[in-house]
Amino acid sequence: MDPIDFLFSLERLGMKFGLENINALCDALGRPERSFRSVHVAGTNGKGSVTAMLDTALRAAGLRAARYTSPHLVRLEERFVVDGREIDTATLRHALGAVQRGVEALLKSGTLTALPTFFECATAAAFLIFREAGVDIAVLEVGLGGRLDATNVVRPVVAAITSIDFDHQAQLGDSLTSIAREKAGIVKSNVPLVCGPVPADAQAVIDEICAERDAPVVHVTEALLAERGFGAVPLALQGRHQRSNAAVAVGVLDELTRQGIRVADAAIGRGLAEASWPGRLERRSYRGSDVLLDAAHNPAGARALTSYLQEIGWTGVTLLFGAMRDKDVAGMFRALAPVCARVVCTTAPAPRAARAAELAASAREAVGEGVPVDAVDDPATALERAAAARTRIVAAGSIFLIGPLRDILR
Repeated sequence: MDPIDFLFSLERLGMKFGLENINALCDALGRPERSFRSVHVAGTNGKGSVTAMLDTALRAAGLRAARYTSPHLVRLEERFVVDGREIDTATLRHALGAVQRGVEALLKSGTLTALPTFFECATAAAFLIFREAGVDIAVLEVGLGGRLDATNVVRPVVAAITSIDFDHQAQLGDSLTSIAREKAGIVKSNVPLVCGPVPADAQAVIDEICAERDAPVVHVTEALLAERGFGAVPLALQGRHQRSNAAVAVGVLDELTRQGIRVADAAIGRGLAEASWPGRLERRSYRGSDVLLDAAHNPAGARALTSYLQEIGWTGVTLLFGAMRDKDVAGMFRALAPVCARVVCTTAPAPRAARAAELAASAREAVGEGVPVDAVDDPATALERAAAARTRIVAAGSIFLIGPLRDILR
């Protein structure tokens, strides 16, 4: 089987948490994750943005840097970036071929009793790609949670938690303290943790775990930008919430400098001013309508999106919405209701997607009788329906919707 087809065949297995499979894979592949230094980034929201800022700054400092993120918008190769460029398909196929052979050998020996997941194999491939590329440092975004995430086999130079809020409660727990405990599972002994603004009860849990593991913890807020002389730097990534993300990035880069990986202020400034993270408050146009794409996929993300829309005067918009079945869609609709004049729900092209009709029923409860709500299963047709309203369009709810829409709009 082609290695890329092999990887996608694992999607049917869904998610599995634990480090046994990834450790066995890394052992079989010669522990590639130990061949480069790493920064490990967790958080409910903002971890992708922070990863992009860090990667940009590290490259501006002259380091051969890489980043690993998930999920992808359109192409699998987007997850694996070296020197600011997505890897080519041949490189990905080569790495996945090695992973595939490793899996087959581990199954044959009985070390693995079942196939690993898509994310475990993708993560192992990322480690191989970065080793082969000879990178100096890689920024690794946690897939989900932290403690049992496949990326957590690394021992980073610095770790970060960007934010703590409700998402993935089925896997991480129903309280902010349980979510914080899972995300703080990335803390390693004597490895500094930079933590963005989090609720007080979550901060207490993070501080407790850091104390237990003798890990220095640095709490940062956007005030750090002014303190460090970056308050006037125009952030490339839009939205007020990006200032907190930028503070986390600056905190991480300062910690790296303290450990001998020097990133000058000029490079930090470029990281903030030049980072690119597609599908997040991204402007496009379609048939005469302004379109804003944003991968807000939980209530906290939806609140940040609404705040941004109010800040720029976008009220009375048509919301084009698609989300996964396990998401708090009612919470997202309630957060977005103040800016919506119309809602078009659609079915994102993903196995876990909620159907358009289910989303529409939830939307009608949240936005009230004065706001028309449509259900259109096909995203391309839903975009047509949204454009027919001749108002500004905001597409949100899931990255699995934003990716295909972005492809259409491009």
